Amino acid sequence: METHRSPGNDPTVASLLRNRAYRTLITAQLISNLGDWLHLLALLTLVGIKWQATPMQITWVTLCAVVPMLLGGPFAGALADRLNRKWLMIISDVLRAGLVFGLIFADQLWQVYIILVLKGLFDVLFSPAKSGKIKEVVPQEHLQQAVSISSFIEQGSKIAGPALGGLLLAAVGIHWCFVIDAFTFLLSGIILLALPGHALFDTVDEEDTVRTQERQRSFLSDTAAGLRYLIRIPVIAYGTLLLCLVLLVLQLADSQTIILLRQIPNINEDLLGWCITASGVGTLLAALLCARIKSSHLLQMSLGAALMGIVFGLAGPFTGMLHAGWHTTFILTSSFLLAGIGAGFTFIPFQIMLQEQTPVHMTGRVFGTVNSLTSASSVAGPLLGGILVTASGVIPAFILTGASLVVMSLAILCIKKWIDIRQSKQAIPTAVHQPLK
Repeated sequence: METHRSPGNDPTVASLLRNRAYRTLITAQLISNLGDWLHLLALLTLVGIKWQATPMQITWVTLCAVVPMLLGGPFAGALADRLNRKWLMIISDVLRAGLVFGLIFADQLWQVYIILVLKGLFDVLFSPAKSGKIKEVVPQEHLQQAVSISSFIEQGSKIAGPALGGLLLAAVGIHWCFVIDAFTFLLSGIILLALPGHALFDTVDEEDTVRTQERQRSFLSDTAAGLRYLIRIPVIAYGTLLLCLVLLVLQLADSQTIILLRQIPNINEDLLGWCITASGVGTLLAALLCARIKSSHLLQMSLGAALMGIVFGLAGPFTGMLHAGWHTTFILTSSFLLAGIGAGFTFIPFQIMLQEQTPVHMTGRVFGTVNSLTSASSVAGPLLGGILVTASGVIPAFILTGASLVVMSLAILCIKKWIDIRQSKQAIPTAVHQPLK
């Protein structure tokens, strides 16, 4: 087995990027994430603007993408802990490439629904496998930077993806966006072939014994273990609760953004791309700030949720007054920029906190369980949002979303001191990474 020498106490980005396995992993992630945004923008343009889908039809598009995460998260996490994570990611990439290519031939919504469900089944395999692989190839002293860079890449793809997607839509059309997206998944899978199949870093102490025992557990036991770990750590438990509530409320309006933009007379098809780009820029700025700010992760999450609430609450009524033009584009992109900053301060600190607190042998189950819980919120939110928008209109949905997010953030801020006291009384085992011999 290859021996990977730890860089010691040098936690610089340059030292981290000398890790060839990590460079391979994030390169594949960059290409795959870029393709995700090409595919999303083309699909939303096709369904929301060209096919003029109703609020409930857009809701079903969203549900088809997230339901597999709800049902398969813990099981995928258990698979990621039992099987080779490298090959799980490669198989997922190859199969997703074929499914995205199939969108070219879809001419009815039910066909889109089926493809999205099948694609989601392989999305759910990729996520916990990638999270676990980061901890296999990165030493403990680089872990926070590794997660930050991964988040930076994910959010940076929101800048390049929509811009390139808008260019491709104008130049070659929606179908070619699907072709290029399928190619990105294939390319990601090819790059991952160079990733080591074994772990370069692991935890010491009793983890080898624990891992051997856990191989004998059932999938249901693995799922329960992930949930028990989340509940046991106060800051993780309340962070997960806040994240799920934010996603639930946020999706009431966010899933219907295309309906809100359609309220503007003579809307330009490029506007959605520019808004998503602005959101990505905002989240990218938040990722940069998260790496520098040393305040409580839970505090950052609460303030991020409050900022999103203010933006969403104001976006509804103001959008109803706008007309197509450069001033409308400026106002909406500025709003999405602020919302992106809020989203970054909500989601990125949680991911860093979860990586810091989760030992490597539990990574698949913990992240799989978190994916399942957040997916439950992402299922309920769009469903309730579609019903709400159909019954009362899109503007009230945005106002309700904004108010609810602000109230939730204030509630967490009020009990934060109590959570900190509980956390200080909780003995948390720290996983120490050492090179495998």
